[in-house]
Amino acid sequence: METVLPGASAPYSTLLYVLIPGLPFLGFLLNGLLNRRLPATVAGLLGSATVLGSFLISVVLFLNFQYQYTVNLFDWITVGSLQIPFSYQIDQLSLIMLLLVTGVGFLIHVYSIGYMAHDANVGKFFSFLNLFVFSMLVLVMGGNFVILFIGWEGVGLCSYLLIGFWNTNTDYNNAAKKAFIINRIGDLGFLLGIFLIYLTFNSVQYGEVFQKASLGEFGTYGAGVCTAITLLLFVGAMGKSAQLPLYTWLPDAMAGPTPVSALIHAATMVTAGVYMVLRANVLFTLSPDTLEVVAIVGAATALFAATIGLAQNDIKKVLAYSTVSQLGYMFLALGVMGYSSALFHVLTHAFFKALMFLGAGSVIHAMSNEQDLRRMGGLRKALPVTFFTFLIGCLAISGIPPFAGFFSKDEILSHAYEHSKALWAVGLLTAFLTAFYMFRLLFLAFFGEFRGTEEQRKHLHESPASMTLPLVALAILAAVGGFMGAPMFVGKHYLADYLAPLFTYSQKLLPAAFNHEPDHNTELMLMALSVAAGVLGIGLAYVQYVARAQRPAEEEAARSAPESLVYHKYYVDELYNALFVKPVMGLSRGLFRFVENGVIDPVVNGFGRAVQGGGYLLRYVQTGAVETYLILMVIGIVLILGLNFGRF
Repeated sequence: METVLPGASAPYSTLLYVLIPGLPFLGFLLNGLLNRRLPATVAGLLGSATVLGSFLISVVLFLNFQYQYTVNLFDWITVGSLQIPFSYQIDQLSLIMLLLVTGVGFLIHVYSIGYMAHDANVGKFFSFLNLFVFSMLVLVMGGNFVILFIGWEGVGLCSYLLIGFWNTNTDYNNAAKKAFIINRIGDLGFLLGIFLIYLTFNSVQYGEVFQKASLGEFGTYGAGVCTAITLLLFVGAMGKSAQLPLYTWLPDAMAGPTPVSALIHAATMVTAGVYMVLRANVLFTLSPDTLEVVAIVGAATALFAATIGLAQNDIKKVLAYSTVSQLGYMFLALGVMGYSSALFHVLTHAFFKALMFLGAGSVIHAMSNEQDLRRMGGLRKALPVTFFTFLIGCLAISGIPPFAGFFSKDEILSHAYEHSKALWAVGLLTAFLTAFYMFRLLFLAFFGEFRGTEEQRKHLHESPASMTLPLVALAILAAVGGFMGAPMFVGKHYLADYLAPLFTYSQKLLPAAFNHEPDHNTELMLMALSVAAGVLGIGLAYVQYVARAQRPAEEEAARSAPESLVYHKYYVDELYNALFVKPVMGLSRGLFRFVENGVIDPVVNGFGRAVQGGGYLLRYVQTGAVETYLILMVIGIVLILGLNFGRF
């Protein structure tokens, strides 16, 4: 495949590229403006059709792709030497992400037609979903860091709107604000990183920045500036992709409707940080210290979140901490320079995690909005399609062959093993815990006796076709999607070969990191250990929750200290509240009481009273008597003449 620097002419009309994000934006406008006028089904079909249109165009671009190129839409910012065009970059990475965002996004839109059918604001919901897809497409298509940042902020805004969609609930509003604020912390680091990129390379265009970096052209700075840049960029990724310590927003984001959890917090938005690191892989390759930080943070996040998932009883919270853990896996891969493996896991994770979130939504729908696993049980008989597809998702995330998660997780562990045995051990332990808590969820929800109310039992039913068909489609992807990256000794690694041109500069800088492969015996050993960890986790979950029929303790039950620590999520939220939230709120109340009420208000009100009092006094001058006005005019003339006479 011929590969050239971005800048080559686009093979299609500019309109085609505009339509990819433009169609979802059109859906946002129509559903937003006609919210109350469109029937729920029409609003859902309109929102889904616009995303389907974007997907079809993306498929055309993908099938006919030959070389990297840039689509310049218009000159946007031109101030002195600063020139930032509004441009799109079409290459292997952006095309893969386009297919992911629009393909999985379309399935989730279709699912939402059934899930949100009885909501009073269906049009508004699909409007927000379309706006999110538009923002995500701008993010992945952007030809420079500033366009990427526009999409980055757009998905943050949409996350806030969708998490707090049911805004009559104060807890949901607080969850939306928490997500927005924590993301702003990360975004500040990202923005500072972009500023430093411009100061260093006098450009924010991907092609120029990466070429100069690979040639060692750092302007007035030394090579160490790459470490500063990448650490700042990674702060942004930590916020958006929920890594330690900025992860606490994502579990609370489960307050939003379940399709939101699937679209934003499983398949697309939370992987934006991974996408950004992949896009800037040259800068990270030049910063081995940053890569080490990325690997350690990723491994720590993966293990930390997995332990919390062991004790959660809310079906969506289990999946939320699972998402945090799997994102940690992706950053572990990035940190050990398994770039294509990280994207591979992004894809497989999108398949099986979107599947499980939608499956959880189907369960919640059947259980009349019940989310507590302690109130479920025996659902596989009433929800056979949901159960079977959810089982495939659990097998995939547990790394059981031949399901998709097996291939991507095995690759990550292989890269980690070559880099650090300690990181590999953490990854392997996380794989075991993942299999255990995911099958704990499966067994508690679908096996044993039904533990809900009699009213819930009467209304148990499989979800409508609009919800089950996306489940089946995602289950197929979760079952066979891993073969796009089969192990090297089995056959061709299609995904790695396709992505190879993206890492040309990085490969030239560190060829050993890209060309080294473990021998087949080592590969087989690592694969066997990975599968064994998954099987062991499943087996222990079966013994505990099926054979022994053990049930999670109720809220008020006594727990051992370690169990209580995990159940309460290590009290991290409480710690943050004590260290940050309460002091800031206390400072705000103090400023309001002593500065706002004690200083600013009296001064402002004093000016108001002075003006009011002056007007009250001047009122007496307006008597309505002509004699008074004549006397005042004479006095005024005398004063004017006197003042002018004094000048001479």
